[in-house]
Amino acid sequence: MARPFLSQKLAPFGTTIFSEMTKLALEHEAINLSQGFPDFDGPPELIDEVSRAMREGYNQYARSMGHPILVTALAERQRKLYGQSYAPMEEVVVTSGATETIASALLGLVSPGDEVILIEPYYDSYPACLAMAGATPKHLTLRFPDFSLDPAALEALVSDRTRVILMNSPHNPTGHVFAATELEAIAKIAIKHDLWVISDEVYEHLTYDGLKHRSIASVEGMRERTLIISSAGKTFSFTGWKIGWAFGPAKMVAAVQAAHQFITFATSTPMQVALGRFLTTLGDDFYATLAREYQARRDRLLPVLREVGFDVAVPQGTYFIVGSFAALSSEDDKTYARRLIREIGVATIPPSVFYAARPEEGQKLLRFAFCKRDATLDAAAERLRRLRRP
Repeated sequence: MARPFLSQKLAPFGTTIFSEMTKLALEHEAINLSQGFPDFDGPPELIDEVSRAMREGYNQYARSMGHPILVTALAERQRKLYGQSYAPMEEVVVTSGATETIASALLGLVSPGDEVILIEPYYDSYPACLAMAGATPKHLTLRFPDFSLDPAALEALVSDRTRVILMNSPHNPTGHVFAATELEAIAKIAIKHDLWVISDEVYEHLTYDGLKHRSIASVEGMRERTLIISSAGKTFSFTGWKIGWAFGPAKMVAAVQAAHQFITFATSTPMQVALGRFLTTLGDDFYATLAREYQARRDRLLPVLREVGFDVAVPQGTYFIVGSFAALSSEDDKTYARRLIREIGVATIPPSVFYAARPEEGQKLLRFAFCKRDATLDAAAERLRRLRRP
């Protein structure tokens, strides 16, 4: 009897919804508002820095935990922006994208049989990485349209096997930015039950309407039990570079490094050097301009979605809009998303795949990525206007 090639750990996950929707978009020449990558490049000065680093000979393996130029710049950036101090050579680790950071963190910090609380809807790599680590997920569901967190429901999930709360703020796919009261409630539970928190903050600079990002690590008592994850892809519009990092207490970072050294060992040296040098030149105006430009993109797409019949949750952060199509169709999200690609020519993400405990919460929703040029958003708007309420 032939044995299956795919391991039992990964067999339940199949192909990611991002690959599926992008493939369909290409087949039907649809405008791709599904996968979260910009259709424009980031700062040309950063590209120039990569060329410079290559010419200067930064082309061999970097220090596994991150090139000194980059980890020093990252630690200084964290201190300047958030007042958080991390020792660059012991409390910072650089990985091949934030997705690898997540995998390395879970492989390094949790053991088979440990429980990890996931906040759903979630980024789809979270449960797959948990499966590889042999850990058990517990699920807290956020509900449309405000996606607020229920502290009592969170604490009810905690058992004597719970080790980690894995959170994401600004939150993909909902766009929710956890308020101070929510962060403090999570912190209270983590401290009470001696839990670690892995905080995915890759959209930290994409917050709108005057909201400012705050890491849970800044809550009293949380610095020593929180691993902060971020990356260059979302902030600098180079998602293909795959440079991620984590800040945390030395023992947590060492656990991430214990896995990272055997997964990729090191991340692209010239890109690390380039990013480290570029970070030292940035003022606060860069991040303010970035948020302002993305808010303009958000506000370009929001009224169109409302006009054609979506009930939208206005995102406080990220570059995604989640909207309900309940007034437009009785179909489920996967069926409706595929039909939009075929008949309207716009690709989105059906978010029910980001739920485990309550997938019905996502079955009347779609996620739209607005990290696109104005011309792309306008072309998508023109096609979306073909939709009509029944």
